[in-house]
Amino acid sequence: MNTAMIWGAGGGIGRALVQKVKAAGWRVIAFTRKPEDAAGLADVVINVDVADPRAVEQAVYHAAMEVDDVSLWMYAVGDILSAKTAAMAPGDWDRILASNLTGAYHAVHYSLPMLTEDAQVVLVGAVSERLQLPGLSAYAAAKAGLEAFAAALGKEERKKRILVVRPGAVKTTLWEKVPMTMPKNAMLPGELADLVLKACEEGKKGTLDL
Repeated sequence: MNTAMIWGAGGGIGRALVQKVKAAGWRVIAFTRKPEDAAGLADVVINVDVADPRAVEQAVYHAAMEVDDVSLWMYAVGDILSAKTAAMAPGDWDRILASNLTGAYHAVHYSLPMLTEDAQVVLVGAVSERLQLPGLSAYAAAKAGLEAFAAALGKEERKKRILVVRPGAVKTTLWEKVPMTMPKNAMLPGELADLVLKACEEGKKGTLDL
């Protein structure tokens, strides 16, 4: 049985990915800050804060005790904040960057030795150019940085399929953190997960708007 690693398994998108990937027949190792939110969904659930590189290293070591290699790897950790630059505390900026960008680096960096040569790597991004709005500077910068990171990673790991999926609005609790109305056509997390799995089956890489 092939193994998938899914980071951010406690969130709306992450949970949906775990459920869909598991239903597709994969052995799933799930990483989350809230293990109770992923309990019973994955084969292995590991508690980790992606902002802490030492914790990520230890989490991957734990995973390596369970499986030999990973051929599907997904990062769906995310956080958002609505605050204009003049009012935003440095700690808040750091938290948004850590969740959406730096955490992705930590997770990729320590996971790479476990990934198969042709592994599918999926990073959940956003249509960042549409997010350059008052109050969303940290989130927009992090998601734009994630794309740049993925582009460089794809050139370093040429045999791996590095894919950034850029969903539109998705019905998750992140909307409760911003003063905007959720669009009526927002996707359910399960719908997004289905599209992501289809893209993986087709061997997509680069960026993909969904």
